[in-house]
Amino acid sequence: MPELPDIAAYMRALELRVKGARLERIRLKSPFFLRTVDPPVAAAAGARVAGIERLGKRIVIALDGDLFFILHLMIAGRLWWHDKAKEVPGGGRGLAAFDFETGTLIVTEAGTKKRASLHLVKGRAALAAHDPGGADPRKLDTHAFARLLQAENHTIKRTLTDPRILDGIGNAYSDEILHRARLSPVLLTQRMSEAELMRLHGAANAVLGEWTARLTAEAERAWPEKVTAFREGMAVHGRFGKPCPVCGAPVQRIRYADNETNYCARCQTGGKLLADRSLSRLLHKDWPKTLDELEMLRPAKKA
Repeated sequence: MPELPDIAAYMRALELRVKGARLERIRLKSPFFLRTVDPPVAAAAGARVAGIERLGKRIVIALDGDLFFILHLMIAGRLWWHDKAKEVPGGGRGLAAFDFETGTLIVTEAGTKKRASLHLVKGRAALAAHDPGGADPRKLDTHAFARLLQAENHTIKRTLTDPRILDGIGNAYSDEILHRARLSPVLLTQRMSEAELMRLHGAANAVLGEWTARLTAEAERAWPEKVTAFREGMAVHGRFGKPCPVCGAPVQRIRYADNETNYCARCQTGGKLLADRSLSRLLHKDWPKTLDELEMLRPAKKA
């Protein structure tokens, strides 16, 4: 799912192309993509783009007349820009096309599970109803950040990715933030020390700031076509088995449902391996508890 830095890149690319431009028409390919009927989507035709905004992981296209398109890409939704009118892709991928006087924005979604959504609302109050409520950690001081995290007692990983608590952080950047902060993803928030909370807040600001600056700078040069959760330069996310850039230990992972958490045992958990549910069921007591035990299970390298 595109997270805050990726959404910021899309926003910058859109601002450069459509701010102030007239929206000529909207072509819907999927009947399930548009989730609202009042106001009708035709009401937006002819309006000019007043600005591009963000609600968590949602992109908002603000139009004259107090109209707002709210676009949630979910996991597999992506945006594509064409300087001239372009047909919406077939084969189930294409969802819609926004034809501006400056070009066409195409929305696609890979896979069979169609979760991406589009809403058209009128008025700021209706727009606010779609806000999940999470706070941008970059706009909080450490005390406010700590109060939010410790209001309930959950793992840091869960809390970082809860859109009702923090804004725009998902699976990928939470891994990067926790690695930067040298904290275990399963540490409970109410057990965190003041020093750990300060480290986490600083890491969140640094990681989100660095990646947002990098991706928006790239978006000023070209449309962001490679929006992915696995990027060159990430420390641990998507790097299972590869060396940690800080200590050189192999990056570990916890798998659950369709997601996985990547972490460095040496940097984040004092060398302890976090049990992977699927493997733990198979290995039971044979599951290694430390990096040293894991190394003993690896076959010896041939001379």
